[in-house]
Amino acid sequence: MSETLLDIADELYALPLGDFTPARDARAKALKGTDLAGPVKTLKKPSLAAWVVNLFVRRDAAQVEQVLAVGAALREAQEGMSGAELRELTKQRRQLTAAITTQARSLAREEGVKVTEAVADQVESTLTAAMISARCGEAVRSGLLVASLSTTGVDEVDVEAALATPAALGFAASPTEAERPAPPRLSVVPDPDADDKAREAAQERLDEAEEAVAEAKAAHDDAAADVDELQARLLQIEAEIDELKRKIAGLEDTYDEVDDELGDAETVRDEAKAALDEAAGVRDEAKAALEKLG
Repeated sequence: MSETLLDIADELYALPLGDFTPARDARAKALKGTDLAGPVKTLKKPSLAAWVVNLFVRRDAAQVEQVLAVGAALREAQEGMSGAELRELTKQRRQLTAAITTQARSLAREEGVKVTEAVADQVESTLTAAMISARCGEAVRSGLLVASLSTTGVDEVDVEAALATPAALGFAASPTEAERPAPPRLSVVPDPDADDKAREAAQERLDEAEEAVAEAKAAHDDAAADVDELQARLLQIEAEIDELKRKIAGLEDTYDEVDDELGDAETVRDEAKAALDEAAGVRDEAKAALEKLG
């Protein structure tokens, strides 16, 4: 099967950020003389925030799908909410995206990339947009973002401009796993302190790993709690909707009964009116006859 632009983009945008440009140029050069050379050469290097989101999508696709599913459920539920409920919904959604952003920053740190607060805000803005807008959600799922996303849910978002190619909408990024570090090389000249240094380095890596695990677990627990709370809220809203539907059905039945009674009452009224008119006519005739007799 021949490669497509999406296949190549899927590989390139899975690379470390610093490797993107040389790898893209090398692929374009290798494809010289083909229809793909030009499109590959014009693929944009992702911003740091877009790269972090793409990384998270590829490393934890299951959680991304869960976030998008919660976003879809919330979009459907918020249509009948009051202002206070919408503000609470916005707060809960912010808590969830903040927790996911923390996990994404942790993944980037494992790749040796420091994510500043400003970049983290862009990452969170993109995840929020994915929950608010279905099209933004598709863009995030592609793993081919070149720029961060932002939306209030009212404005139109130029999603295609934030993607490596407009064809990325509907595409799902290929999952990747973190590369394991290569084993340390043994020094040719024996180092008398080698064991102590190796032990210290190993302890340092262990401490960093335990810290990262603790942060990731805390973020996951917070996100899971938010999801549980939102799912409970959805169930409550569904129950309220069902109750309203039952009330509406009862009112419709009552309406039909009253409508039938109204029809019967109108018939009785019309018959009574006819009898009244007939009686009035007889009375008028009798009165006229009496007047003639003097």
